[in-house]
Amino acid sequence: MIAGAAETLLPVLTPERSASTNPANEAAKKLNGRDYISWSALSTFRTCPLKYKFRYVDGLPEESVSSALVFGSGIHSAVEQHYQAILSGDEQPDIERLMFAYRSAWLPHDPDAIQFGSSETRASLDTLASKMLTAFLTSPAASVQGRVLGVEEEIRGMLVEGVPDLYGRVDLLTEDTDSLVITDVKTSRGKWSAEQVEDSGEQLLLYSHLASEISPGKKLKTRFLVLTKTKETQIEEHTREVNPAAVKRTLAGVERVWRAIESGIFYPAPSVMNCASCGYRAACRAWAV
Repeated sequence: MIAGAAETLLPVLTPERSASTNPANEAAKKLNGRDYISWSALSTFRTCPLKYKFRYVDGLPEESVSSALVFGSGIHSAVEQHYQAILSGDEQPDIERLMFAYRSAWLPHDPDAIQFGSSETRASLDTLASKMLTAFLTSPAASVQGRVLGVEEEIRGMLVEGVPDLYGRVDLLTEDTDSLVITDVKTSRGKWSAEQVEDSGEQLLLYSHLASEISPGKKLKTRFLVLTKTKETQIEEHTREVNPAAVKRTLAGVERVWRAIESGIFYPAPSVMNCASCGYRAACRAWAV
């Protein structure tokens, strides 16, 4: 929830109770049962249109889930709890409480459906999580420069005419004397390069476009908080001022992706990197057979 901000400033709406009059929302609802789009849906289509169909149009459950995805969700939940305590003015959670939040992320998943890497076990990942979260708690990133406005804050609004509303959640929203900062929490096998920061920035650019009215007159910045899985955990902070030209380019891309989705042309996009951990391998093999 936003702290100390008027409700009229942020276009925050739950997707089930949309007050939007965007006519494109009805087209989205007819296609996939939701009157909005999400960054996850857009990026899924760009990765593999057939996977988008299985997940968002057909609503098929995934046959398996990668351990990396569950692990990342657990780390994300733990970091969220830390910042939520700052927002609420509560006592800061210690490593035991953060590990409880991390472990809770594993509970909804069938252990037999989780795909582990060749050298991974649940125990080894738990040890790694404890090391990473301990490093986070002792890093400068555990403190907030300025004021926390929201944690896991819902945000929704129209990006481009003819495209359904974008709905998402901002991991961490903060402001300082001259800037509004939108943070995304990530885990990574290694340190991020400048190119990786740039290539990963589209989601935050879209969120910055929707959140620009929260603090009128302040600079908009995006920030990646990256916790690495390296031997010595690194807590990286990559902050950039929002470039209007980059926002414009990203919006143009969103419009074209939506047009492609709306056309209903779904096809497989084989990839050595993506297919190995895909939860729809059996459905994909059976497609058009």
